Amino acid sequence: MTTPAFLDIHAVQALPFANINRDDLGAPKTVVFGGAERTRVSSQSWKRMIRKHVEEQVGERTVRTRRVVRGVAERLKAQGWEDAEAEAAGIQVAVSAGGKGIKLESDKDDADKVVLTTSVLLLLPEAGIDELAELAAAHREVILAEAKRAKKPTDVKAKLPTDEVDAILSRRSGTINLFGRMLAELPGANVDGAVQVAHAFTTHGTQVEYDFFTAVDDVEKALEIPGSGHMNTGMFSAGTFYRYANINLTDLARNLDGDTDLAASLVTGFLDGFINTVPTGKQTATAPTTPPDLVHIAVRDDRPVSMATAFEAPVWGNRGHLVTSVQRLHTHAEALNRLLGQAHRLLGGHIAAPPAFGSEEPQPLGAFGDRHESYDDLVHAAVAGAYPEAAR
Repeated sequence: MTTPAFLDIHAVQALPFANINRDDLGAPKTVVFGGAERTRVSSQSWKRMIRKHVEEQVGERTVRTRRVVRGVAERLKAQGWEDAEAEAAGIQVAVSAGGKGIKLESDKDDADKVVLTTSVLLLLPEAGIDELAELAAAHREVILAEAKRAKKPTDVKAKLPTDEVDAILSRRSGTINLFGRMLAELPGANVDGAVQVAHAFTTHGTQVEYDFFTAVDDVEKALEIPGSGHMNTGMFSAGTFYRYANINLTDLARNLDGDTDLAASLVTGFLDGFINTVPTGKQTATAPTTPPDLVHIAVRDDRPVSMATAFEAPVWGNRGHLVTSVQRLHTHAEALNRLLGQAHRLLGGHIAAPPAFGSEEPQPLGAFGDRHESYDDLVHAAVAGAYPEAAR
């Protein structure tokens, strides 16, 4: 029996006038591909939205932070600790973590107040902050004695059991097992992710559009003072995007110690998040919350397969790019099916909205596998194909 090894998900999604992921100058991110500049959405941006969605689905949150000092201190203050004592406990947790790899640093918050942070961005289950606070509470006297001895936070010596602190920081959640974690400063905390997410890009060339806007000063208007209270220019774009991601089912099984039911739940959450989330950049000003117009999922036993090269030559047209993009991707899928052989694709399925066909009637897209009536049906069929033995 052939074993499912990889799951691919592809989408063609039209986004209206928006800027869901901007660069350091506030402009939509871009990439030059096939000699044409395209609008791009970084994988990090979309991946965070998907990760948060998965966490909601499985009911297991993670925290990415450099402010573990504050996190621990806030929990202890809620238990009745004085502010200075609670902060001393948070500092002790930070200096006791990872030996010399993780250091204590000073930063400033939005109010320009000095705050203490770790030198690296930590990723751990949310419950881990509670566990760190409990560990500190169990060593309260030692922590306060060391805080009294040290003249400043950087002079504090580690007094908590380092192995216990490191064990908590090294804990995994479902999404850490799915997406991975890089923490070179803490040996044993690294997790090789099972997911690869590509940067989304438009199937056609795009240009940045400039939106000049003003804001009315209501007091000045009431006094009939001419002019505006604020003027600025925003940068946006619009287009039809190709999106792709894959999951290494073998790596995920290894990370989860073979827990098939949990793996199926995580994969379901990932696929659902891939389909239903949109990065939130400039969201209140543009509301670009369109669903994908085409989704294709395949389960393979040999390798992951991106179809990005279908759009190396940019799609062109003055009557929209959606229908042409779907047709182009389907033609490319037909060629890949012949090239790679159908035997390695254990399951294929798709769903397409009427605009993707150019008509109200569904058109045959056989190279994408079986046609489904809803996103949920497609996801359920794909997960069942990847994990036929999982409990339902």
